[in-house]
This record gives sequence, structure tokens and C-alpha cells, in this order.
Amino acid sequence: MAEFTMPSLGADMEEGTLSQWLVHPGDRVARGDVIAVVETAKSAIEVECFESGTVDTLLVDEGTTVPVGTPLARIGTTSESRPTADLSPSTPLVRRLAQDRHVDLAALHGSGPGGRITRADVEHAEPEPKPEHDKTTGLSEPTHTATARQQGTEPGRRKRSRGGAEASTPTARPPRPVHSDDPAGERQAPQRVRSSPLARRLATELGIDIAEVTGTGRGGTVRAEDVRSATAAGDAARPAVPNVARAATARLMSRSKREIPHFYLSTTVDMAAALEWMHARNHELPLSGRLVPAALLFKAVALAARKVPELNGHWVDDDFVPAEDVRLGVAVSLRGGGLAAPALAHADALTVAEMMATLRDLVARTRGGRLRASETADPSLTVTNLGDQGVEAVFGVVYPPQVALVGLGRIVERPVAVNGLLGVRPVVTATLSADHRAADGATGARLLTTMDRLLQRPEEL
Repeated sequence: MAEFTMPSLGADMEEGTLSQWLVHPGDRVARGDVIAVVETAKSAIEVECFESGTVDTLLVDEGTTVPVGTPLARIGTTSESRPTADLSPSTPLVRRLAQDRHVDLAALHGSGPGGRITRADVEHAEPEPKPEHDKTTGLSEPTHTATARQQGTEPGRRKRSRGGAEASTPTARPPRPVHSDDPAGERQAPQRVRSSPLARRLATELGIDIAEVTGTGRGGTVRAEDVRSATAAGDAARPAVPNVARAATARLMSRSKREIPHFYLSTTVDMAAALEWMHARNHELPLSGRLVPAALLFKAVALAARKVPELNGHWVDDDFVPAEDVRLGVAVSLRGGGLAAPALAHADALTVAEMMATLRDLVARTRGGRLRASETADPSLTVTNLGDQGVEAVFGVVYPPQVALVGLGRIVERPVAVNGLLGVRPVVTATLSADHRAADGATGARLLTTMDRLLQRPEEL
């Protein structure tokens, strides 16, 4: 019998809240299946199990906060129960997604190993016909209410915990308030929304359903400003809550400045070659897949970290432990305040296009609180990019137990002498904050110059 325990989802995490179970006793699970959602001080994270078998007992109720390492469930491994081949054709997360989208799993052909139904299969499936409208109200029953009734509970009703005491049944969170022409809240059939490319990208990054935003452009086109207004309206409508993410960031940064003897370096990188290459590539790419300078900069940092392993790792027990691969942390500002730094695994092996797509997806899910546990495992080096905020240089604070952080500013045009001739060139200021216990200035300089050299040959990124 294996134990599923509260995972450590960051160097500063001491406890977590079991927000939601995605399985029940008797469910079959496979290694890597998402079986629970855990809330940390910074975000809600989908947590995978590391055993294949049958869920035997759920030891902790939803909504309970427990220390890292506390057993949450017992799982009978496959050797103790049935062969692996008997596993369910879909994961708990996929079953929940299918229920939310009214998709009949029995009608799907799985594209995963052994015919297993994947998340992508459900997302691309046609939903079943919606339930008939209530003849009294004219509105369909909300999904979260129907689900709760199927499970024998209703939102807001209290249930008995395993210890015998009464506990509140978690209720579905209300949707983020946005501008809408449908005051009753009834969802209509999906329609194509006229919107600008920037508005669509911004809506994705902010977790906003663009179909619910009122457009003020010509013909009702949704503009970026409309998305920002919808976000502001949602933030204003939310009740004030203790900013635990801000507090968690404060604790971690205070620890860093107390324990880590920082040193700082900076360099100016000529971006002319990189931008010329990027613009040429964008002419060949669809609008949704076009590159931005951040993709090239992050890829250059990842390759530089691989070439300078002395700064790619962690300071543990008074010694530097190099990382086995490049797990690039991406510093993301959270809408409610505070920071999160999810990791891009094997970042040095991604193409520039893959880096672009991965960054967009990761930032959107981080701000929407939809991270996977594997994405919160300690990055080996973090990058913070404030160029889109108009900042020209940023000298960050190292995330312990990492030993280095690269800061990137905005690209600006500066007079530069090249081969004895003065001209105007696009440049960016790249900085390094590093732990003097693990490295010295010469090592830090090598990382920055390696990054600079790579950006002068963007076709090799």
C-alpha cells in the first residue's frame, strides 16, 4: 500500500491546503494522473500521483490544511490489486473535464497509449446536447449544482468529516465578473467574437473569456482596452481577502536577503541581429504563432545556463549542487499581488517557437491558478523580464535555494559605435544577480557574455 502525501511545491512551502479531490475510493489511477488540487500561498496546483493502482482511502478532507509530507491518501499498487492493463481508459482529470463539458466518454476514441482518452480528446470533442431548460425559470441548472446533487450534497450544505465533526462542503467559485450583455448569466452557444489579435492574446494571458467582453470598437470589435476594463471590473467586484501570495513572496525575499551574499553584474546586448531574424521568421508564421523578443532572450539564457553550469543549480547544506538539466524559472506577477516562478523543464532543448508557445501557456495558467505540480519543482535558474513594463534594467533578488537570477529590461534604441561608425541600434540591458557563496564575478560575467554571443547568432538558438 503506497501513500500519497502532501508534496513540497517550492522551497518556501511548509504546508498546503487540499482544495479538491478528483478521485474517489475504488478509482483506478496510473502514475502521472492528476488526482487532487492543492492550494499553496501562491496558487492552486494540480497534483499527480506517483503510483499506479486503486485508490483505497482518502485520509484528508477537502479544505484541510496540513504540513508537507502528511499522508493524504492510500493507494493499492498494481502488484497488490490488478494488472496495469485493467486501468481506466481515462484519468480522473479527464473524467471531470468531460463532465464539465457534457462530453460522453463512451463515444470517444482515445489517442493516448493503449487507447486511453486524453485531455486533448475531450477538449476537441463535441458536447452532448445541453439539459432542457427549467420550465419555471427558463434557465438550465448550473453545472456545479448538478454535480453536487449527483454526489448527494448541494452548494453551501454541510457534511460530516471523517473525524465526525461538521465541515463545509466546498462550493464552486463564482466566475470572474466581466462585462456581458446577458444579465441573467445564461450561456449561449459559442459564437465567433470579433476581436483584435492583441485583445485575444491579452484575454488568454489574463484568464478572461473574450466572448463575455463587450467590444467598443467598430462593429463591436473587442479591443485590448476592453479586456483590460473587464479585468479591472472583475478585480473591483472581488471582496478583499488577505494577500497570502504577497506574504509568501515577502518571506522568501526576506530570507534571500538575509542568507545570500548577492553580487550584481550587467551588460548591454545588441539586439539588431536577433530582431532581424525574428521579423523574417514571423513572415513565415501564422499570426497566433508569431515570436516576440522574450522567446529569443529566454532561449539564450537557457543555453547560457547549460554552458555555465556553475550557476545552474542550488545551494544546499553549505554546498553547491549542480542541476541535472536546465529548469528555467519564469517570474510571473500575480493579479492579486506577489510572484510565482514556475519552471520550464529542459528549457535549453526547446526551439524558439516552442519556447514562445510554452511561455504563453505557462504565464496564462500561472495567473489562472492552473499549474501542475511538476511545474513548481525548484527551478535551477530564474529569469525576470520587466521589459513590457517599460523598465530598462532590473536587478532582482535570487530565489533560494537557487544561486542566480537573470533580469531583462525593455529593448531601446541607443547610439552605438560599430566598426568605428556611429549608428542607432536596438539594445537590451541584461543583468545578473548571483550568490557569492557559489560563484564569483568571473563566472557571472561568463554567463552574460555567453548569452550576448548567442543572440548575435540567432539562427543557432
